[in-house]
Order: sequence, then structure tokens, then C-alpha cells
Amino acid sequence: MATVSMTVNGQAVSGEVEGRTLLVQFLRENLDLTGTHVGCDTSQCGACVVHVNGDSMKSCTMLALEAEGASVTTIEGLANGGEWHPMQQAFQDNHGLQCGFCTPGMVMSAIDLVNKNPNPDEATIREQLEGNICRCTGYHNIVKAVQQAAKTMGG
Repeated sequence: MATVSMTVNGQAVSGEVEGRTLLVQFLRENLDLTGTHVGCDTSQCGACVVHVNGDSMKSCTMLALEAEGASVTTIEGLANGGEWHPMQQAFQDNHGLQCGFCTPGMVMSAIDLVNKNPNPDEATIREQLEGNICRCTGYHNIVKAVQQAAKTMGG
């Protein structure tokens, strides 16, 4: 067992982990942050996306020990008090979700996309979200949500 320390959603945390513990497991099992989902166990679906030092990362591909000293943001860390992040609000406004399983990872990936490209066109949004699988929506409303949030976020 080893001790890992990081900042998660603005709070310093630490915990004992085995060397093989994935970041997604640490978040869900050690910190009880269950908004980050495990979908495929093969890094194909994107349900586990979080931000590590400001960049989106599939947390099922990263060991918890690799996040030592990092700043991690999960879906639970986006809202500011009672006010949702503009991307969360846009997903609600545009019904960019159905069952909701992919939504946390989709939102985290979309925020990273807009942070790097403040005014993405539809083709860019579809291409950049390729690593996030949604089996319910058909992506049309997800694209609309990302476009709305990009305008709200300053694009």
C-alpha cells in the first residue's frame, strides 16, 4: 500500500491505495465521488473523464499514484454553490442527456473542448467528442448543448 495525496474539487485529500488502483477507483471508492462513472473498463466510452491539472483525462487509464500532487476536478466540483457550470446548464437546457450515464464524462470532455477552442463548429464538436460514447441521444442535442455553452463561456 502507498499513500497518495492530491487536490480534488479544491480540497486536499489523501488515501492508502494499492499500486494498481486506478484514479477512477480512488475517486469512487475512497472519496465517494460517484459522479465519475465506469462504463467499459477499456477506455473506449469516456464515462470516466475528469480534469487533471486542467486537461480532460480518462480516469480509468490513469493510476491513482500518477495523480500524486495533481489537481483533479470531477463533475461534482463544477457547480459554484447552487449555480451549475454553463456546460451543465446547457446540457439541461438542450436535453443533451437521456439516461445520464455518459453525461458526467461528456460534460467534462466538452468543457475541455471549449476551453481549448472557444468557438467550435459542429464538425469539430462531433470529432472532439468521438471518445465519449452515448447510446441514447444520437448526439444532436449534445452538439447543441456544447454550442450554447461555448457562447456562455465566452466563445
